[in-house]
Amino acid sequence: MSDDAVSPEEVRHVAELARIDLAEDEVEAFTGQFGEILAAFETLDEVPEVDREADLANVMRPDESRDPLERERALENAPETEEGYFKGPNVS
Repeated sequence: MSDDAVSPEEVRHVAELARIDLAEDEVEAFTGQFGEILAAFETLDEVPEVDREADLANVMRPDESRDPLERERALENAPETEEGYFKGPNVS
């Protein structure tokens, strides 16, 4: 991709759409950066497609119903509890 792939006018247009005010030196910097980004996307277009299996299988186990964990057992490793609940730091 050539360095002229993105013009300063296009950068200004994108900045306007994003409601970003750019100084002239920023426009020049982004012009080069946008060109590099577009070149990277062109490189991705060159990656060959890979054959893959059409059928996908679910590897998740089915849900199983079981008894809930007892409160005392759930709280036994908690650093701090209060009135049968986990106690965490105050959030303001």
